[in-house]
Amino acid sequence: MMATTLPHPPISPGVGARRKGPKSLPTLPLSAFSPPNTGLSDSFPLPQSPSTVHPDRVVDASVRGSILEWKKQTNGPLAGRVSAVVVKAGENELEGLESHASQAGVTVMAVSVPFSLESGTIPSVPSTKYPITFTTSFKDTSDAASTALRVALSVGHVVEIDVQETGEASWEGVEDLLTKATTGGISSGLVVLSNVLPPPHNLDLPIVKLLSHPTYQSYQSHIATLSLFPRVYLSYVPPSWNAPTPSTPHDGQEGATASKEKKEWKRRIKMYLGPAVEAFGFERILFGSAPSPSSSASSSAGDWYELAREAFAELGVDQESVDAVFGGNAERSLCGVECKRLKEYL
Repeated sequence: MMATTLPHPPISPGVGARRKGPKSLPTLPLSAFSPPNTGLSDSFPLPQSPSTVHPDRVVDASVRGSILEWKKQTNGPLAGRVSAVVVKAGENELEGLESHASQAGVTVMAVSVPFSLESGTIPSVPSTKYPITFTTSFKDTSDAASTALRVALSVGHVVEIDVQETGEASWEGVEDLLTKATTGGISSGLVVLSNVLPPPHNLDLPIVKLLSHPTYQSYQSHIATLSLFPRVYLSYVPPSWNAPTPSTPHDGQEGATASKEKKEWKRRIKMYLGPAVEAFGFERILFGSAPSPSSSASSSAGDWYELAREAFAELGVDQESVDAVFGGNAERSLCGVECKRLKEYL
Protein backbone atom coordinates (compact mmCIF):
# COMPACT_ATOMS: atom_id res chain seq x y z
CA MET A 1 0.00 0.00 0.00
CA MET A 2 1.43 3.32 -0.96
CA ALA A 3 1.81 5.97 1.74
CA THR A 4 -0.07 9.10 1.22
CA THR A 5 2.03 12.28 1.46
CA LEU A 6 0.18 15.02 3.24
CA PRO A 7 1.04 18.66 2.48
CA HIS A 8 2.94 20.50 5.23
CA PRO A 9 1.06 23.36 6.80
CA PRO A 10 2.49 26.78 5.98
CA ILE A 11 5.08 28.05 8.42
CA SER A 12 4.33 31.51 9.76
CA PRO A 13 7.23 33.92 9.76
CA GLY A 14 8.72 34.33 13.20
CA VAL A 15 7.46 30.97 14.49
CA GLY A 16 10.32 28.55 14.12
CA ALA A 17 11.16 29.94 10.71
CA ARG A 18 14.80 29.84 9.65
CA ARG A 19 16.33 32.19 7.13
CA LYS A 20 18.79 30.74 4.73
CA GLY A 21 22.04 32.57 4.30
CA PRO A 22 23.40 35.58 6.20
CA LYS A 23 21.10 38.43 7.13
CA SER A 24 21.48 41.51 4.98
CA LEU A 25 22.54 44.51 7.10
CA PRO A 26 21.34 47.99 6.28
CA THR A 27 23.85 50.25 4.64
CA LEU A 28 24.88 53.17 6.90
CA PRO A 29 25.97 56.45 5.43
CA LEU A 30 29.66 57.28 5.71
CA SER A 31 28.80 60.25 7.93
CA ALA A 32 27.80 57.84 10.72
CA PHE A 33 31.46 56.92 11.14
CA SER A 34 32.74 60.49 10.98
CA PRO A 35 33.15 62.96 13.88
CA PRO A 36 30.81 65.93 14.03
CA ASN A 37 31.95 68.78 11.89
CA THR A 38 33.24 71.47 14.24
CA GLY A 39 34.60 73.59 11.44
CA LEU A 40 37.95 73.53 13.23
CA SER A 41 39.08 69.92 13.41
CA ASP A 42 38.51 66.46 12.00
CA SER A 43 38.58 64.91 15.48
CA PHE A 44 35.98 64.66 18.21
CA PRO A 45 36.03 67.72 20.54
CA LEU A 46 37.32 66.85 24.03
CA PRO A 47 36.38 68.72 27.21
CA GLN A 48 39.01 71.16 28.38
CA SER A 49 41.09 70.02 31.36
CA PRO A 50 40.26 71.99 34.55
CA SER A 51 43.98 72.59 35.06
CA THR A 52 44.05 74.66 31.86
CA VAL A 53 40.89 76.74 32.47
CA HIS A 54 41.85 80.30 33.39
CA PRO A 55 39.81 83.51 33.59
CA ASP A 56 40.48 86.15 30.97
CA ARG A 57 41.64 88.42 33.81
CA VAL A 58 41.69 88.32 37.62
CA VAL A 59 40.43 90.84 40.15
CA ASP A 60 41.71 90.00 43.63
CA ALA A 61 38.93 91.30 45.88
CA SER A 62 40.81 90.63 49.11
CA VAL A 63 44.37 91.92 49.41
CA ARG A 64 45.59 92.64 52.93
CA GLY A 65 48.84 94.35 53.78
CA SER A 66 51.50 95.59 51.38
CA ILE A 67 50.72 95.37 47.68
CA LEU A 68 54.41 94.81 47.00
CA GLU A 69 54.48 91.81 49.34
CA TRP A 70 51.30 90.51 47.72
CA LYS A 71 52.91 90.92 44.29
CA LYS A 72 55.75 88.58 45.32
CA GLN A 73 53.16 85.88 45.96
CA THR A 74 51.54 86.13 42.52
CA ASN A 75 53.77 83.52 40.94
CA GLY A 76 52.89 80.57 38.74
CA PRO A 77 49.70 80.82 36.67
CA LEU A 78 48.57 83.95 38.55
CA ALA A 79 51.58 85.96 37.38
CA GLY A 80 50.51 88.71 35.01
CA ARG A 81 46.79 87.86 35.18
CA VAL A 82 45.67 90.30 37.90
CA SER A 83 44.22 93.51 36.48
CA ALA A 84 42.86 95.07 39.67
CA VAL A 85 42.75 94.60 43.45
CA VAL A 86 40.66 95.62 46.44
CA VAL A 87 43.03 96.56 49.24
CA LYS A 88 42.11 96.29 52.91
CA ALA A 89 43.85 99.21 54.59
CA GLY A 90 43.46 101.68 57.43
CA GLU A 91 43.50 105.43 56.78
CA ASN A 92 47.15 105.66 57.88
CA GLU A 93 48.07 102.99 55.30
CA LEU A 94 46.79 104.89 52.27
CA GLU A 95 49.96 106.93 51.85
CA GLY A 96 52.09 105.48 49.09
CA LEU A 97 49.34 103.14 47.92
CA GLU A 98 49.21 104.61 44.42
CA SER A 99 52.97 104.35 44.00
CA HIS A 100 53.07 100.76 45.24
CA ALA A 101 50.20 99.77 42.94
CA SER A 102 52.08 101.28 40.02
CA GLN A 103 55.21 99.30 40.91
CA ALA A 104 53.13 96.14 41.19
CA GLY A 105 51.50 96.84 37.82
CA VAL A 106 47.89 96.65 39.08
CA THR A 107 44.93 99.00 39.47
CA VAL A 108 43.49 99.64 42.90
CA MET A 109 39.79 99.15 42.24
CA ALA A 110 38.73 100.07 45.78
CA VAL A 111 40.07 100.46 49.31
CA SER A 112 38.31 98.62 52.12
CA VAL A 113 38.50 100.43 55.46
CA PRO A 114 37.56 98.89 58.83
CA PHE A 115 34.62 99.82 60.99
CA SER A 116 32.80 98.35 63.97
CA LEU A 117 29.23 97.16 63.60
CA GLU A 118 28.73 97.69 67.31
CA SER A 119 29.35 101.42 66.94
CA GLY A 120 25.88 101.83 65.47
CA THR A 121 27.18 104.26 62.84
CA ILE A 122 29.46 104.15 59.83
CA PRO A 123 32.86 105.87 59.91
CA SER A 124 33.71 108.95 57.91
CA VAL A 125 35.15 108.12 54.50
CA PRO A 126 38.89 108.93 54.32
CA SER A 127 40.10 111.41 51.74
CA THR A 128 41.31 109.35 48.79
CA LYS A 129 40.72 109.14 45.07
CA TYR A 130 39.82 105.46 45.36
CA PRO A 131 36.29 104.12 45.87
CA ILE A 132 35.78 103.10 49.51
CA THR A 133 34.22 99.92 50.86
CA PHE A 134 33.85 98.84 54.49
CA THR A 135 35.06 95.71 56.24
CA THR A 136 33.98 94.47 59.64
CA SER A 137 33.80 91.30 61.71
CA PHE A 138 30.78 89.54 63.12
CA LYS A 139 30.38 87.48 66.27
CA ASP A 140 26.90 88.28 67.52
CA THR A 141 23.91 90.30 66.40
CA SER A 142 22.59 93.42 68.14
CA ASP A 143 20.33 96.39 67.42
CA ALA A 144 23.40 98.64 67.05
CA ALA A 145 24.95 96.29 64.49
CA SER A 146 21.73 96.12 62.48
CA THR A 147 21.45 99.92 62.50
CA ALA A 148 25.04 100.43 61.36
CA LEU A 149 24.68 97.93 58.54
CA ARG A 150 21.38 99.40 57.41
CA VAL A 151 22.84 102.93 57.28
CA ALA A 152 25.87 101.76 55.28
CA LEU A 153 23.72 99.90 52.78
CA SER A 154 21.15 102.66 52.43
CA VAL A 155 23.79 105.08 51.13
CA GLY A 156 25.19 102.52 48.69
CA HIS A 157 28.30 101.18 50.43
CA VAL A 158 29.74 97.70 50.02
CA VAL A 159 30.19 96.04 53.42
CA GLU A 160 32.34 92.94 53.82
CA ILE A 161 31.44 90.98 56.95
CA ASP A 162 33.99 88.47 58.23
CA VAL A 163 31.99 85.75 60.00
CA GLN A 164 34.45 84.54 62.60
CA GLU A 165 32.41 81.58 63.81
CA THR A 166 30.05 79.31 61.90
CA GLY A 167 28.26 77.33 64.57
CA GLU A 168 24.48 77.09 64.47
CA ALA A 169 24.05 80.16 66.68
CA SER A 170 26.43 82.18 64.50
CA TRP A 171 24.62 81.21 61.28
CA GLU A 172 21.31 82.25 62.80
CA GLY A 173 22.87 85.47 64.07
CA VAL A 174 24.02 86.44 60.57
CA GLU A 175 20.58 85.74 59.16
CA ASP A 176 18.98 87.83 61.92
CA LEU A 177 21.42 90.70 61.27
CA LEU A 178 20.66 90.72 57.55
CA THR A 179 16.92 90.45 58.11
CA LYS A 180 16.84 93.47 60.42
CA ALA A 181 19.23 95.51 58.28
CA THR A 182 17.30 94.94 55.07
CA THR A 183 13.71 95.10 56.33
CA GLY A 184 11.73 97.15 53.85
CA GLY A 185 14.25 96.44 51.09
CA ILE A 186 17.65 97.84 50.14
CA SER A 187 18.05 99.03 46.57
CA SER A 188 21.72 100.00 46.80
CA GLY A 189 24.82 98.75 48.57
CA LEU A 190 25.62 95.12 49.12
CA VAL A 191 26.99 92.71 51.70
CA VAL A 192 29.94 90.37 51.08
CA LEU A 193 30.13 87.50 53.56
CA SER A 194 33.68 86.30 54.13
CA ASN A 195 35.10 83.22 55.89
CA VAL A 196 32.04 81.15 54.98
CA LEU A 197 33.22 79.86 51.57
CA PRO A 198 34.75 77.59 52.66
CA PRO A 199 33.84 77.92 56.35
CA PRO A 200 36.14 77.06 59.27
CA HIS A 201 36.61 73.30 59.33
CA ASN A 202 38.46 70.55 61.18
CA LEU A 203 40.79 68.71 58.81
CA ASP A 204 40.89 65.76 61.23
CA LEU A 205 37.29 64.96 60.26
CA PRO A 206 37.48 62.22 57.57
CA ILE A 207 35.98 63.39 54.31
CA VAL A 208 33.81 60.25 54.12
CA LYS A 209 32.03 61.38 57.30
CA LEU A 210 31.68 65.01 56.26
CA LEU A 211 28.57 64.52 54.09
CA SER A 212 26.50 63.29 57.02
CA HIS A 213 28.12 65.48 59.66
CA PRO A 214 25.80 68.00 61.40
CA THR A 215 28.13 70.92 60.66
CA TYR A 216 28.04 70.21 56.91
CA GLN A 217 24.28 69.76 56.86
CA SER A 218 23.94 73.03 58.76
CA TYR A 219 26.20 74.73 56.21
CA GLN A 220 24.04 73.54 53.30
CA SER A 221 20.87 74.73 54.96
CA HIS A 222 22.12 78.17 55.94
CA ILE A 223 23.91 78.86 52.65
CA ALA A 224 20.60 78.25 50.90
CA THR A 225 18.85 80.64 53.31
CA LEU A 226 21.47 83.38 52.92
CA SER A 227 21.16 83.22 49.15
CA LEU A 228 17.58 84.49 49.49
CA PHE A 229 18.96 87.93 50.43
CA PRO A 230 19.45 89.43 46.94
CA ARG A 231 22.12 91.97 47.98
CA VAL A 232 24.39 89.35 49.59
CA TYR A 233 27.54 87.97 47.93
CA LEU A 234 30.11 85.38 49.06
CA SER A 235 33.85 85.92 49.21
CA TYR A 236 35.82 82.90 47.96
CA VAL A 237 38.98 83.15 50.11
CA PRO A 238 41.49 80.77 51.76
CA PRO A 239 39.75 78.74 54.48
CA SER A 240 40.50 78.89 58.19
CA TRP A 241 41.53 75.26 58.51
CA ASN A 242 44.54 75.76 60.82
CA ALA A 243 46.91 74.66 58.07
CA PRO A 244 48.80 76.55 55.33
CA THR A 245 47.35 76.55 51.84
CA PRO A 246 48.96 73.66 49.91
CA SER A 247 51.33 74.70 47.17
CA THR A 248 51.43 73.30 43.66
CA PRO A 249 53.85 70.35 43.80
CA HIS A 250 57.14 70.02 41.98
CA ASP A 251 59.02 66.88 40.96
CA GLY A 252 60.22 64.47 43.60
CA GLN A 253 58.81 62.81 46.72
CA GLU A 254 58.08 66.11 48.43
CA GLY A 255 56.02 67.07 45.39
CA ALA A 256 54.05 63.81 45.53
CA THR A 257 53.17 64.47 49.17
CA ALA A 258 52.13 68.03 48.35
CA SER A 259 50.04 66.78 45.43
CA LYS A 260 48.13 64.40 47.72
CA GLU A 261 47.48 67.20 50.19
CA LYS A 262 46.29 69.53 47.42
CA LYS A 263 43.87 66.91 46.08
CA GLU A 264 42.48 66.40 49.57
CA TRP A 265 41.91 70.15 49.98
CA LYS A 266 40.23 70.37 46.59
CA ARG A 267 37.82 67.59 47.48
CA ARG A 268 36.81 69.38 50.67
CA ILE A 269 36.60 72.78 48.99
CA LYS A 270 34.31 71.39 46.28
CA MET A 271 31.99 69.96 48.91
CA TYR A 272 31.42 73.50 50.19
CA LEU A 273 31.67 75.21 46.84
CA GLY A 274 29.00 73.05 45.18
CA PRO A 275 26.10 74.07 47.48
CA ALA A 276 27.23 77.71 47.36
CA VAL A 277 27.22 77.81 43.54
CA GLU A 278 23.87 76.04 43.46
CA ALA A 279 22.34 78.56 45.89
CA PHE A 280 24.02 81.82 44.87
CA GLY A 281 24.85 81.13 41.24
CA PHE A 282 28.25 82.10 39.85
CA GLU A 283 27.19 85.76 39.63
CA ARG A 284 27.47 86.39 43.40
CA ILE A 285 30.83 84.82 44.28
CA LEU A 286 34.04 86.89 44.45
CA PHE A 287 37.61 85.58 44.42
CA GLY A 288 40.05 86.94 47.00
CA SER A 289 43.50 85.83 48.18
CA ALA A 290 43.65 87.08 51.79
CA PRO A 291 42.26 84.74 54.46
CA SER A 292 40.17 85.87 57.41
CA PRO A 293 42.08 88.01 59.92
CA SER A 294 41.00 85.44 62.52
CA SER A 295 42.98 82.73 60.68
CA SER A 296 46.47 81.92 61.94
CA ALA A 297 47.41 79.86 58.87
CA SER A 298 49.61 81.22 56.09
CA SER A 299 48.46 81.41 52.49
CA SER A 300 50.18 82.56 49.31
CA ALA A 301 48.10 84.40 46.71
CA GLY A 302 49.52 82.24 43.91
CA ASP A 303 48.92 78.96 45.75
CA TRP A 304 45.32 79.86 46.64
CA TYR A 305 44.55 81.00 43.10
CA GLU A 306 45.61 77.65 41.64
CA LEU A 307 43.71 75.68 44.26
CA ALA A 308 40.56 77.83 44.10
CA ARG A 309 40.51 77.96 40.30
CA GLU A 310 40.99 74.23 39.79
CA ALA A 311 38.36 73.35 42.41
CA PHE A 312 35.86 75.69 40.74
CA ALA A 313 36.65 74.46 37.22
CA GLU A 314 36.29 70.83 38.30
CA LEU A 315 32.63 71.49 39.07
CA GLY A 316 32.14 71.46 35.30
CA VAL A 317 31.32 75.15 34.97
CA ASP A 318 31.81 77.02 31.70
CA GLN A 319 34.33 79.72 30.82
CA GLU A 320 31.79 82.48 31.47
CA SER A 321 31.39 81.33 35.08
CA VAL A 322 35.15 81.24 35.65
CA ASP A 323 35.53 84.75 34.19
CA ALA A 324 32.77 86.05 36.47
CA VAL A 325 33.97 84.58 39.77
CA PHE A 326 37.61 85.51 39.25
CA GLY A 327 37.09 89.00 37.90
CA GLY A 328 33.83 90.10 36.32
CA ASN A 329 31.68 90.01 39.45
CA ALA A 330 34.08 92.25 41.38
CA GLU A 331 34.35 94.72 38.51
CA ARG A 332 30.59 94.96 38.35
CA SER A 333 29.78 95.24 42.05
CA LEU A 334 32.58 96.25 44.42
CA CYS A 335 32.96 99.94 43.74
CA GLY A 336 29.87 100.74 45.81
CA VAL A 337 28.55 104.27 46.10
CA GLU A 338 31.45 105.67 44.04
CA CYS A 339 31.08 103.16 41.21
CA LYS A 340 31.17 105.75 38.44
CA ARG A 341 34.74 106.69 39.40
CA LEU A 342 35.95 103.18 38.60
CA LYS A 343 35.75 103.87 34.88
CA GLU A 344 38.68 106.26 35.23
CA TYR A 345 40.98 103.47 36.38
CA LEU A 346 39.91 100.23 34.67
